[in-house]
Amino acid sequence: MESTKSYVVSVCLVGVFGTLGAHHFYLGRWVHGTFDLALVVMTVGLLFICWPLSVVTLILDVIHTVYFSYKLIVGEYRDGKGRFVSIPS
Repeated sequence: MESTKSYVVSVCLVGVFGTLGAHHFYLGRWVHGTFDLALVVMTVGLLFICWPLSVVTLILDVIHTVYFSYKLIVGEYRDGKGRFVSIPS
C-alpha cells in the first residue's frame, strides 16, 4: 500500500526543516519527530552549558536526519501507518 501523504511535500520538509523533524510529524511518525525536536532543543540548551556536548548532539541530529532523508528520497520510508511514501512516477 502507498501512503496518502505527498512525497514532494515530505522531501521539501526534510530539505528545509530536516533537523527539526517536520517531515516526521507530517508523515505521522510522532516519536521520531519528537526525538529530532528534542535533539535540537538539547543542542541549543547545551550550547550555553557545555558546548562540546552541544556539538555531539548536533552531530547525532545531523546523522539521524541524513539517514532518514536518504530513506525518504529513495522511496524506502514508511509513514506512521506503515505505508511506503512512494516516489511519484
